[in-house]
Amino acid sequence: MTTQSAPDAPAIEFRNVSLSFEDRRALQGVSFTLGREQMIIITGASGSGKSVLLHLAIGLLRPDEGEILIEGREIQQLDEKELLSIRSRRMGLVFQEDTLFTGLDTYENTAYRLVEHGWPEVEIERAVPEILAFVGLEKDVDKLPEELSIGMRRRLELARALAGWPPIMLFDEPTIGLDPINARQVLDLIIRARDIHRISSLLVTKELHQIPYVVNHEAASDASGAVTIRKAERTRGPKARVMTLDEGEIAFLGTPEEFDASGLPSVIHLTHPEIGMHKATGPTPNPWKEREPTGGASK
Repeated sequence: MTTQSAPDAPAIEFRNVSLSFEDRRALQGVSFTLGREQMIIITGASGSGKSVLLHLAIGLLRPDEGEILIEGREIQQLDEKELLSIRSRRMGLVFQEDTLFTGLDTYENTAYRLVEHGWPEVEIERAVPEILAFVGLEKDVDKLPEELSIGMRRRLELARALAGWPPIMLFDEPTIGLDPINARQVLDLIIRARDIHRISSLLVTKELHQIPYVVNHEAASDASGAVTIRKAERTRGPKARVMTLDEGEIAFLGTPEEFDASGLPSVIHLTHPEIGMHKATGPTPNPWKEREPTGGASK
């Protein structure tokens, strides 16, 4: 078993991974590779296995069959101490549900993962203010979750997962329950983490209009360190692929353009769920089109 990280290995690799809960199949024969500094956007109907895939990737679940490698290391046979080490420095997960501790303030919630994994105090004191500034909560360090808006709480969830800048991030419907403005702010933070901090990521979403937004925008910084979100320069090639799960199997994996043009039933079911309706020839409408910024927030 490979236990050491391989510098040239993919960020995440699934090899014929299957998992069942009692008599219900959750994933079946799933194989894919997430390269370094790349993103895979995972979509599919409810119950198709999206969250299960993320929980397997970070070691919260173990597969019945197959292999899961994180930076070249097989993780399914690691003990809990070894898995905790990977989660401490190499991976972060943003859950669908609110997982903030109501009795801890913003600073303490952000520091929680680092404290639990035994980070030195000096590193925590450096990492927490940095990530709170990144998500725009540096002035709210003493506030409890109940004092924050829904959008601010979601950004705090991101801060806790991103603290210390793990090179691999898993986002499980991070904009769920948010209005379009707050949802876009969260997606902009994910884009900034991907492009400025070169984080590899799996992004789960059922909101198909988010796919072109994430794919067609990029973060860029100027000499002063100010960061803007702008239209992506397509000449550098796609940074993202799209995966569609259908009843625990990968029904589609390809570029966003291939996803948009796909005639596969599993894709058409998502893009046009009306029975008998043919897939439209145009792209999925972007409800933020009129609000797209000409520039972004400062770093």
